[in-house]
Amino acid sequence: MDMRTKPPRQPLSTTERISLGALARVYPPETVDAILLSCDRKEERRRRLPARLMVYFVIALALWSGSAYREVMHKLVEGLRGLRAWPDGWEVPTNAGITLARQRLGVEPLRALFDATARPIATPKTHGAWYRHWRVVALDGTVMDIPDSPDNAAAFGRPGSSRGERSGYPQARVVSLLECGTHAHFNFAVGPLRQGETTLTRQLLPSLQAGMLCLADRNFVGIELWKEASTRSDLLWRVKKSLILEPLQSLPDGSYLSCLYPSTYARQRQKGGVYVRVIEYTLDDPGRPSLESYRLITTVLDPAKAPAHELAILYCERQEFEIAEDEFKTHLRGAGRVLRSHSPEGVHQEICGYFLAHYAIRVLMHQAALQAQIDPQRLSFTHAVNVLQRKIIARRVFSPEWFTDPVPASAR
Repeated sequence: MDMRTKPPRQPLSTTERISLGALARVYPPETVDAILLSCDRKEERRRRLPARLMVYFVIALALWSGSAYREVMHKLVEGLRGLRAWPDGWEVPTNAGITLARQRLGVEPLRALFDATARPIATPKTHGAWYRHWRVVALDGTVMDIPDSPDNAAAFGRPGSSRGERSGYPQARVVSLLECGTHAHFNFAVGPLRQGETTLTRQLLPSLQAGMLCLADRNFVGIELWKEASTRSDLLWRVKKSLILEPLQSLPDGSYLSCLYPSTYARQRQKGGVYVRVIEYTLDDPGRPSLESYRLITTVLDPAKAPAHELAILYCERQEFEIAEDEFKTHLRGAGRVLRSHSPEGVHQEICGYFLAHYAIRVLMHQAALQAQIDPQRLSFTHAVNVLQRKIIARRVFSPEWFTDPVPASAR
């Protein structure tokens, strides 16, 4: 080989493309500053832990859920030391100092940052994100274990026990909307355990848009929620076996038209109902002990636009929510791990940090998948988390002025 000739540059691998991004790429500093200003969190005096740094710190808590406060802060700013950009006289504060800084920040800026940035990310070139012309999204809920403090127990409640004993931890109920093809959460709501999923879901409905097809499990079906959601997007929801849906018209693809009523009284008098298309089928899965019957209802009444067999296959995409939940709970938070915060506001803030972290990872994975022209679901979420953790440490994400300067006067 001619030593004077440089070897050709090798194309970046998919994981290297992910590594080019970090938290500051998904959540730019100028966006964070604008959010802090709008939430009245501008710095009136110089602090060792300014609000802009704490926003990224709360997100980093989700990336290193098993590490102590000071260890997470060390990892977050370590890149500055390696680049000789460490601010003079700055040392990582104590755990108590970091806790006070989290309390000063509150939950509002984290929630506002998510609302300002999180949205469906699939493009027409994204593999596996579309069914015909619809963007496929899913709605579902879960619960998260939180520390057993008196304030958390009073605000969120705890699950009951079959033996009448007190359960181990209080729990927060979380409902969210997910883009199935990218696993990107684009809205979520948090409430106490006593609050039902359907109640929390109403907070998410403004995020549904025309051109979406929303999947949901049988626990969400109710005529009022169905009517509200159907004004915003098309729906494909599973219904319980006990729900009576009398056939009104058989359709060529084996589905039929029916009416969803608010009550038995209304059905008997045929008042207050809405038309739905019903799709019934049975899964003959060798891995299951018995056959499982499914019954779906949809707002797409014309079978030519969405044949029954295609919608039955499409409904399996709802499992992507469960996969994303596993990413969230097992690979990001850690299996069996309880959140850190002992106050209700801290719980809300920490959950926002988890959604921001998960969304950032999924944005970076989607960008990498587009460049590699592959389905985002072929990429390893765990590996992407590891890469992002390494690059936060290795790259200069923060300027040293961030540790001393308040929000610039020009931004006020």
